[in-house]
Amino acid sequence: MPVPGPGYAITARVEVPASASAAGELAMAVGHVGGVVTAFDVVEAHTHTLVVDISCNALNEAHAGEITAALEALPGVRVRKVSDRTFLVHLGGKLEVQSKVSLRNRDDLSRAYTPGVARICQAIAANPADARRLTIKRNTVAVVTDGSAVLGLGNLGAAAAMPVMEGKAALFKRFAGVDAWPVCLDTQDTEEIIRTVQILAPAYGGINLEDIAAPRCFEIEARLREMLDIPVFHDDQHGTAVVVLGALRNALRVVGKKLSDCKIVICGVGAAGSAIIRLLASDKPGEVLAVDIDGIVHPSRQGMDANLVSIAGLTNASGVTGSLADALVDADVFIGVSAPNLFGAEELRTMASDAVVFALANPDPEVDPAIATAHAAVVATGRSDYPNQINNVLAFPGVFRGLLDAQARDITDAMLLAAAPAIADVVAEPNPSFIVPSVFDAAVAPAVAEAVRQASTVMDTAQV
Repeated sequence: MPVPGPGYAITARVEVPASASAAGELAMAVGHVGGVVTAFDVVEAHTHTLVVDISCNALNEAHAGEITAALEALPGVRVRKVSDRTFLVHLGGKLEVQSKVSLRNRDDLSRAYTPGVARICQAIAANPADARRLTIKRNTVAVVTDGSAVLGLGNLGAAAAMPVMEGKAALFKRFAGVDAWPVCLDTQDTEEIIRTVQILAPAYGGINLEDIAAPRCFEIEARLREMLDIPVFHDDQHGTAVVVLGALRNALRVVGKKLSDCKIVICGVGAAGSAIIRLLASDKPGEVLAVDIDGIVHPSRQGMDANLVSIAGLTNASGVTGSLADALVDADVFIGVSAPNLFGAEELRTMASDAVVFALANPDPEVDPAIATAHAAVVATGRSDYPNQINNVLAFPGVFRGLLDAQARDITDAMLLAAAPAIADVVAEPNPSFIVPSVFDAAVAPAVAEAVRQASTVMDTAQV
């Protein structure tokens, strides 16, 4: 079951009677309604009263309101103010621009700007490739979205997508030293998106597409890859696929199974599920069944769009039909990138022994992790409050670090397939609760970057 976490943290400033029992009474009130106290600070002390900041983790916004009400119900207690700590983090945005060069005097200004900068402009005009060497292009990525598929929240639009894109840019910098910037487009027209990215691309060394709904995301990525001379990477597809394949590699090591012998069920055939299936196909798995809201995908199913037709050609060689429950019978692996609470213990019991369950729907997985752990040998989720979090931050910073270092002009399946074992191999001795490294493991991004860089070098050599 979900537990209170920092995503719904509040700090309540309360005025309480000055007494030795004040702290305990406040903590008990929070605990009584299921909150978790994380900090307790006295900000004012008077003869008869204390002013205290009490910080708590809650389950959701409604629960935060219950905690506040519990504090207010204590005799003599007055809640002055409640601050949502997540909103405080976002005040004014999460990014800023900082100059890398000193501007202390006229000499500095003459080199960084006029008249000296004119020489750099002329050099790039004479040799456009110099833009990678003499501008931010060498280390900068555009994080592009239309806001049509924000997290698991749906079509919120460009402005509401900004906090996610800012966060993405912050992660790029923190984990791989890549400068990234949000580009939130106020259009959901495929042609407008493609044209807009095309004309802004000269300023960037790579394009990270983000939170663009399927099936438009497939066409947008494919066409931009064809027309641009920089890598285009849709993280919802390929970042997820890389981390899932890395995690699956270690999970199968734990249970002693070979990928080629496994029956794998992938639930959800949108951006993430489709990319997992396509990348997985390169690793020659055993039987793969794709399942969506209408059941098992099979070649004779009517009304499929182009993406599903493609997926039908990569999966279900036996042409079986039925529901998710039917697909799970004797399955060695379940990978869910779909919707919450789709099945339970009854279906888990029909899976093969030593099953692997990746229930990655966020924030609520396809199956309760506690129930899954009772029946499967290895369980992973997309959440940070359970073991084995499948998180894209394990992939995209290192992937782009490698692409930028190699001055790559494209991204290939070979690079993505190299990134997956690079993530897996950071975990020297996987076990059921530790199949992927921590997102804060400093070894991850360099390992992924080097794997991608080497794969890029091999590709360049092959083309010579």
